[in-house]
Amino acid sequence: MEEQKNKLYVGNLPYSLNDEGLGQLFTEFGEVIEAKVIADKFSGRSKGFGFVTMKDEEAANKAIEAMNGKDIEGRPLTVNVAKPMAPRR
Repeated sequence: MEEQKNKLYVGNLPYSLNDEGLGQLFTEFGEVIEAKVIADKFSGRSKGFGFVTMKDEEAANKAIEAMNGKDIEGRPLTVNVAKPMAPRR
């Protein structure tokens, strides 16, 4: 599976952040197609990471440059190009 260069992995998110809040963090770098905070399927609580799909690769690169290491609510974010999920066995 080919990696999407406009889909970003965002780690170390504050647990208070929801999908909408995550998308808002990235709108200044370009159009956000989708923002999804990954939640535990049993408790519904955020797992502290998510994914943001930007409209194009250029916007994604700007977002990585500006947001990787940025402090949000006392937590330095990890932002990079999302890797395709490995097939489960």
